[in-house]
Amino acid sequence: MAYIEGRLVHDADSHIMETARWLFDYADPAIRELIEPADDANELHLLGTASNDDASVDDALNQATEQHGSHAYQAAEAAEIMMRKNFDATGSFIKEDRPRAIDMIGVASQLVFNTFQNGRLHRWEHSGNLDLAYGAARAHNRGMIDFCSVDERMLPTCYVPLADFDRAKDMAQECLDQGAAALLVASGCPAGHSPSHHGLDPVWALAQEAGVPVTFHVGGTGQIIDPAYFNNGLPIPPDFHGGDENFRSVDYMGIPRAPQQTLATMIFDGVLERFSDLKIGVVELGAIWLPSWMKQMESAFDAFSRHEERLQNLSMRPSDYVQRQVRATPYPTEDVGWIIDNIGSDICMFSTDYPHVEGGRRPVERFERSLGDASEDVRHRFYAANFEDMMGAALPADLAAA
Repeated sequence: MAYIEGRLVHDADSHIMETARWLFDYADPAIRELIEPADDANELHLLGTASNDDASVDDALNQATEQHGSHAYQAAEAAEIMMRKNFDATGSFIKEDRPRAIDMIGVASQLVFNTFQNGRLHRWEHSGNLDLAYGAARAHNRGMIDFCSVDERMLPTCYVPLADFDRAKDMAQECLDQGAAALLVASGCPAGHSPSHHGLDPVWALAQEAGVPVTFHVGGTGQIIDPAYFNNGLPIPPDFHGGDENFRSVDYMGIPRAPQQTLATMIFDGVLERFSDLKIGVVELGAIWLPSWMKQMESAFDAFSRHEERLQNLSMRPSDYVQRQVRATPYPTEDVGWIIDNIGSDICMFSTDYPHVEGGRRPVERFERSLGDASEDVRHRFYAANFEDMMGAALPADLAAA
């Protein structure tokens, strides 16, 4: 019996757990000289092996792979599908196992993101070395396409650095040619120019023409807040994983800042006006902030439209663009019922964050509690229809509602 039954559900946020050499191995030789395998200590921690043990990452991965193939592990998979997390989860790093995980979760599709690369890709995008920025992105995209190649329900996200106009266009086309289901871009400002710059219009045009969304994801801005906020004379608490590689309560409060500013700028500068069929996915960045942010944009529009030609050129109010083109995933700890009551039922999407700890063990139960007495139409939009609207042609027709 699957975790989710009796309802069509799409998962708008899931992940691969990349091994330490993952990006390195997919990179061209010239790029390998510029990047190093990821930090072994982080991977050992998530593999459940202390970094000061004698076991190497390769040994730990070999042990994990053997465990995943064992009869005892597989016999308990269905019962443990939402309990096992990170590298312990079925299909977290072995691509051939992921379809089995999708079956046991009970979703019709999963949009798949990386786990460890966003911060590195952001850093290299802002390094000034365009060969490194686009070469590393190409390696990432090869890895994502390869991981998702085993099942049409696995929808790969491919990264497009926005640092250079011409290279961004070329890479967007390359991603689409390879089969990207969504383009992933940093949720913050590119180095040296606005995300609303007309030089990036070819990227948005390619995505719109292909019917593929552009997505923002947590981790796409490097550090979420100034690290000095943690210099408070107290020990830094552990994160969800019990380690130090993820966010905590204080930096959680800063997560919406980058997407709020980026999306508002793109709306005010007319990107969503010029590309009215372009869909934007705001993924693992929460949604509890959306009602007040939309109100703030409305206030800015009313305050400045008399004097700003760019606002006068908009055919709709800011919130109307959000309703039409932006889709977002609430955290399971957020009150999705309250969010929908305040912004309407066309924006929020269900997600598991599989196989990450912060996605929770019972996301459906949490969302159902906050949805309360919402109608079946509202529920269908949350669990399936809004995702299908965002994905457009990138979602295989046989996976969508009839």
